[in-house]
Amino acid sequence: MNINESAENYLETILILSKSHPVVRSVDVATELDFKKSSVSVAMKKLRESNHIQVSPEGYITLTPSGREIAECIYERHQLISSWLIRLGVDPKVAVADACRMEHVISAESFEAIKRHIE
Repeated sequence: MNINESAENYLETILILSKSHPVVRSVDVATELDFKKSSVSVAMKKLRESNHIQVSPEGYITLTPSGREIAECIYERHQLISSWLIRLGVDPKVAVADACRMEHVISAESFEAIKRHIE
């Protein structure tokens, strides 16, 4: 799973939006991330070319199996790390922001160790 942090964020955002929206479009991603539509369009093209998403003729974005695997991995890290930091007494806004950064750089080995410790 060799993918950059930006791509991971886009995939995670598509996953999160797909849980609350009947369909996900580039404009939804742009709104959620507060990015320009043109920036999101370039990113979606790269994700499509790397086979992490599919875009229908109507512009609906769906994750491919590889895209879903990455998104779910990042989302799990985000959820676990942010909730752990909150339980440790970190302000929720700070915990979420820190988790957003940590989820991309922590190794699988370290994350699994933290997960075992917490559970």
